[in-house]
Amino acid sequence: MAKSSLITGLDIGTSSIKIAVAQKRPEEENLEITYAAGQPSRGVRRGVVVDAEAAAKCIGEALKAAQLAVGHDLEEVHISVNGGHIFCTRSHGLVSVSRADGSISAEDVDRVLQAARTISLSSNKEIVDIYPREFAVDGESGVKDAVGMKGVRLEAEVLIVAGFTPYLKNSDQAVLRAGLEVANRAPAVIAAAGAALSEQQKELGAAVLDVGAGTTGLAVYEEGDLSHIAILPIGSANITHDIAIGLKVDVETAERLKVEKGMCAFKGADKKIKLAGENDKAAGAIFSQRLVSRIIQERVAEIFELANKELKKIGREKKLPGGIVLVGGGVKVPGADEVAKKVFQLTCAVGALRNFSNIEDDPSLAAVCGLARAGWKEKEEESAGSSRFSAGGLGKIKRFFKIFVP
Repeated sequence: MAKSSLITGLDIGTSSIKIAVAQKRPEEENLEITYAAGQPSRGVRRGVVVDAEAAAKCIGEALKAAQLAVGHDLEEVHISVNGGHIFCTRSHGLVSVSRADGSISAEDVDRVLQAARTISLSSNKEIVDIYPREFAVDGESGVKDAVGMKGVRLEAEVLIVAGFTPYLKNSDQAVLRAGLEVANRAPAVIAAAGAALSEQQKELGAAVLDVGAGTTGLAVYEEGDLSHIAILPIGSANITHDIAIGLKVDVETAERLKVEKGMCAFKGADKKIKLAGENDKAAGAIFSQRLVSRIIQERVAEIFELANKELKKIGREKKLPGGIVLVGGGVKVPGADEVAKKVFQLTCAVGALRNFSNIEDDPSLAAVCGLARAGWKEKEEESAGSSRFSAGGLGKIKRFFKIFVP
């Protein structure tokens, strides 16, 4: 396994920092994950790095374990960004076609997308990435691939994702202090969509809901392109806190009850449950299965209801034929998909990792695997010498950059 063939994704989450190393074998269609693991994070609150030094230590520990497993040093990573500061806005670009014969070139597409990036943001906010939605040639809209068409005026409609610069820089600094370079950034929920959402679902209209510990990300796709993104300041840690308060137990015991005994629905006669172990705080304690399930169900439903309100804001409540795909550690509680169906009144399912090999089907790994896939696609485009923006601008605009320690 050559070092140059490896792509690394790093998902900086509230409760865990996950790292995935991937490679693509010429004879295989799927992206092979050679290593994927996570460990408890520090210095991260609600998806945002608040203590770069503490986060850097966690990243460094995860990095050492990954390098030992794959047998190579890892130098750069594709990282996730998260938090309620992430927002999206629409923008429009307009340029004149440069060629005398009126034929639209890839360079014209690049220029119009760059023009669409020119928006007014406050000094402490910056663009994370932009996502083309459609082009218009001489006023005729609905064009997906403008290259080769003829016209005088080229326009582009794009979705811009931006965030709070200090928080974005904190993530960069944490990675740098761990001895790595940042190859690219991507919102965690968009990375997760790249791993769990099919092209058919994106075309029909679908959403990915990434329920993490501190935040829940929502990404909506229509006609093959990203149309909306929102980060909600609530996650599975809120379920743990509710259990701790409702049962009057410590947070560690509440987390174990959620993970080991939790479910979103309980039918039949109540059962008494207790956690295994003799030397911990929960030893000998007995709990009501019905009560634990009710607490979990109510908070899970609340998370989904907040996401549904976001769909209502953009006029997509009950209007996504491709359904809702659930990812993230927060949807691993049995019955979460059934609660989602009742709230969204759409097809809902826990997402499976698509087109990956050598990895368990774990929804909590969707974001980190999606980061690795995005990195591999960028590498292929660079190797092919393609335009910085994919032909016709249909793909996500890649914000290639290297950030080095000063």
